[in-house]
Amino acid sequence: MKLQPLLSASPAIQLHAFAAMAAFVLGLVQLTRRKGDGPHRMFGYAWVGLMLLIAASSFWIHNMNQWHGFSLIHLLSIWVLLYTPFAVMMARRGNISAHKKGMIGLFAGALIIAGIFTFVPGRIMHAVLFGG
Repeated sequence: MKLQPLLSASPAIQLHAFAAMAAFVLGLVQLTRRKGDGPHRMFGYAWVGLMLLIAASSFWIHNMNQWHGFSLIHLLSIWVLLYTPFAVMMARRGNISAHKKGMIGLFAGALIIAGIFTFVPGRIMHAVLFGG
């Protein structure tokens, strides 16, 4: 594993990638620990902040220029920007089932599934993990 491809990338890509890695780790912590207590809320707000940062920073990344500098992945970013506050609101309103489903969906869709695509050949994270 070599970080040089990532460290040579634009600041927007670096911010996006490091925030995504932090959100992935923090998300795993959140999924495995007790729910509803103070630390859950504290870590949850940090995770939400990271998710919003990841989504917002994607709008300065134009490597997959499919339409005027944007790609289909930017639709995922819009979904994250809209759905993340909704999932928080569900918890604040006491709808824990909707909150849980929403947060797990965000973790799975925006971090795991989208993250897998960052490791295809030709992408920066592929070069970080496999060299080249």
